[in-house]
Amino acid sequence: MESEDTKKIQEMKTDLNLLLECLKYQMDNPFSQKEALVTIHSICQQNSNAGVYFREIGGLMFVRNLAKSSEHSMVKEAALYTLGAVAEQNVYCQQTLCTSELFEDLTWFLSNNDSNTNLKRMSVYVILVLVSNNRTGQTLVRETGCITVLTQLFRTVLSKYELNLSDKNIFQSYQLWSSVCSTLCVCVNNPQNDENQMLCCSLFPHANDWLINCVKPEVIRPVCSFIGLTLANNTYVQKYFISVGGLDILSQVLVQLESDSHKTLSSAKLAVVVTKTVDACIADNPTFGVILSKYQIVSKLLTLLLHESLDSGEKFSIILTLGHCTEDCEENQYDLFKNNGLPLMIQALTESHNEELNKAATFVLHNCKKITEKLCLSLGEYSFDENEKQLEDINTKEKNLEDYWKKAKEILHRIEQLEREGNEEKIQREKYKDNVSSMKINIQNTLKHLHADSIGGGPKAEDKDKSQSRKLQSYKSHGILSTACTNDHQMKTLLKSANPVNACYRESGQNKTLCKANSSDSKNLHEGITFEKKNSVSQSSDHVFKPPIPVVKNRKQELPVTDPFTLCSDIINKEVISFLATDSHSKMLKYRCSEFLLTPRRRRQLSSESTTSGEIRKRRIRKNFTEEEVNYLFNGVKKMGNHWNLILWSFPFQRGRKAVDLAHKYHKLTKGSKCPAT
Repeated sequence: MESEDTKKIQEMKTDLNLLLECLKYQMDNPFSQKEALVTIHSICQQNSNAGVYFREIGGLMFVRNLAKSSEHSMVKEAALYTLGAVAEQNVYCQQTLCTSELFEDLTWFLSNNDSNTNLKRMSVYVILVLVSNNRTGQTLVRETGCITVLTQLFRTVLSKYELNLSDKNIFQSYQLWSSVCSTLCVCVNNPQNDENQMLCCSLFPHANDWLINCVKPEVIRPVCSFIGLTLANNTYVQKYFISVGGLDILSQVLVQLESDSHKTLSSAKLAVVVTKTVDACIADNPTFGVILSKYQIVSKLLTLLLHESLDSGEKFSIILTLGHCTEDCEENQYDLFKNNGLPLMIQALTESHNEELNKAATFVLHNCKKITEKLCLSLGEYSFDENEKQLEDINTKEKNLEDYWKKAKEILHRIEQLEREGNEEKIQREKYKDNVSSMKINIQNTLKHLHADSIGGGPKAEDKDKSQSRKLQSYKSHGILSTACTNDHQMKTLLKSANPVNACYRESGQNKTLCKANSSDSKNLHEGITFEKKNSVSQSSDHVFKPPIPVVKNRKQELPVTDPFTLCSDIINKEVISFLATDSHSKMLKYRCSEFLLTPRRRRQLSSESTTSGEIRKRRIRKNFTEEEVNYLFNGVKKMGNHWNLILWSFPFQRGRKAVDLAHKYHKLTKGSKCPAT
């Protein structure tokens, strides 16, 4: 593989050397030079390292000199196009070409009357590439006077407002004018350049003329982009644009496009572009929103917001503009109330999952909150000492204001209610966590005492009953068994279920029999021990926890469950689950407890393998997965997903397997080898 890459790089270097030699020795053949330049451009586009090598062998500077000295226009155009493509592909080539000499040559091409339209387009393209994301290029384009030539082309390239793009000459002129607009945008922004913004703001009157006389997407988009980037984050330029009537013209264009948006989709999209430009004008000067109130822009934006074809980004631009319009203008705030803007903002806040969109809607609601406070204070400030007509007008205004204020107050109350509900949910979750943790501690302590009693020979039956009843009373105090043990009869049944465990353990220890912890063996236990209500308890908990029937291959792999620790744990688990199944008021606690109860437990053995307190625990013997276990694993993942505990319970894996073992084995199989056929 490495040899093939090395071979390709060597071939690329050989081709560039041969093409450079062809350029040098074919000075009298412009067609051959053009083909060589086009081939160099193609190689540099396919390989990012080709431009660097071409610069190292001196090809970049040779092509630049060729563009300046060649007598053939086609060679100049091809050379400039190649320079722009290589500089756009590699930043080192961009820095190499970013010199005052090249900007002066490009300025001469643009200002020369003998240069055709295509040569000027290639010159503008090279300027755009050299200035893009390059503060040095922005400085050179201003110091060499190149930006002055660009502003002149912006004014003169298109002389007629009625564009007929089907005409070839007009279409070429339009392409040049559009390229000039894009280059001016790069000169003033990204990074922002205040000095270039000051120079380009002289084009605002001409841009306003285009907006008034030609409402077409081919003109509106580049002009709005130029205006928006030129006045962005520059208060002085924004004031100048408003002083020449730019904001009024944008408002008129927006009103026209919004009315046409019901007919054509392109008008709605174009209205969003104009909306962004309006927002750039008033973002740093919210007081200028008064100008927009004359044209009822707020109502137009609300109508535009309901358009079905707009995406979340476009809706965000509209809502953000509404926020800046209503930030410091009471007229726009009243328009927002009148046109049901508040329900729309709340709907956008509750239904949208876009964080930026939610922030913009919150910004608008905050502005509405300020106006509601003003309305609340201004309701009683009117004097009623005038004639009847004035009194009627005042009463009408008061009623309207009261209606708006009531609507706003209801919405604010709804928002506060939602916040309170969220806080209550957090408090409930914390309480549930505390209850679950206390329940776990109590169960663990009870099981430890029972296990200790069984090892120490066991106290009398009466002492056991008393100790276990005290534990059950502690559970009742924590709300764990309040519904499971509602009367004395059930309490006696639960106490009965504790004593036969030790008897069963003693009998099973003498006979050395092995039992299985599943639903089928519970019947055998019922036959040997008088256990009056165990069937009812097990039936009530089957839908919550039903362990599978393990498939045992031989007697050596059977797992003894004669440990009283395990059997008592099963009994308590069933009682807790029966409580959870009947409690309909704590769903969250049910889920938390079910997570705790459904976790498989490590089973202890009271055989010779068990360790005493002074011995060191032996390391678990590693067992390789059999082919059947691998099939079980993939079948389980296919049916249950990555729920390893459920998979462990549902299939007869070898003794000692854990959920972590299944997860590790599955990840190794999926990464290292193909899945077996299931």
